[in-house]
Amino acid sequence: MSADDDKYPGESGRRRFVKGVVGGAALAGVGATGSASVNSLTTSPGAGGGATEAMAIENTAGPAPRGMPQIPIEIQSDGTIQGVWPEVSQETVQGQTVNVAEMDLGGVTYSSEWYQYCGVETYEGIQPQYESDNVFYVGSAPGFEWQSDIEAGTALNVDMFDDYESWGNGIGVDGIGKPGTANWRSQDTEDTIPVNVLRSPVIEQLAANGQAPAPDQNEPYTVTDSVQQWLQASTSQGVMAWLNKCTHFCCVPAFKAEGGVKFNASNEVYCPCHQSVYEPFSIVPTLFTARPRPDG
Repeated sequence: MSADDDKYPGESGRRRFVKGVVGGAALAGVGATGSASVNSLTTSPGAGGGATEAMAIENTAGPAPRGMPQIPIEIQSDGTIQGVWPEVSQETVQGQTVNVAEMDLGGVTYSSEWYQYCGVETYEGIQPQYESDNVFYVGSAPGFEWQSDIEAGTALNVDMFDDYESWGNGIGVDGIGKPGTANWRSQDTEDTIPVNVLRSPVIEQLAANGQAPAPDQNEPYTVTDSVQQWLQASTSQGVMAWLNKCTHFCCVPAFKAEGGVKFNASNEVYCPCHQSVYEPFSIVPTLFTARPRPDG
């Protein structure tokens, strides 16, 4: 079975068990049925880049080479949702001092290199030294109808997702989570970093118990101890987020999208450009080659 065969299953029963966080060498050797994929990208001189292991929502169908990287979140005392940015330090590389954004979180090395693909590595907001409050702000063209009456620039708040255990949009199963779109680290910049936020009882249960019932079939969602540890550190109150850039051609996918129905993606994240599908309830370690930032 080839990797492409694995990504285009004949039936919808493609729920997979999440793999634990393993070393890069081991990930590179995982076959077509494994949870990690390797993507080689053309690199240019600059800071960082190279082999990077990120925690991502798994790519399960279509031409995308790997999952989209998860963004760890925090919820402030007033309910404001913000992304976690890695701690910034300086390192000397080949005689040049560069800023590095990297930290240990939930047993994982979390780095700004997770987001260095699709040209995002050139965005001002992805530079380690960019000053931001890291809050998720609603954009001018939000991706879900429930956000249409919210003024652009409004901070996402956990209270906006109170109906996450019952929300539905007429596609797939109701009650598996409520999504919202936002911009991250994009204040006063030319480029916007798009984020998808999802509050879900599935994520809540995976973080607390390591398993959760699947609404569309009998086999439950299950995670390893290491992934559960990561979810406990990177999510809160069932809220998770990911950088919403398809790893194929950098389009913007959507959770429970109408176009995904005929591709067995009613309850998943679907990219309309070339039918890539992502499973937000399967968080996997993904090895890829991050592009270097244009400066230090």
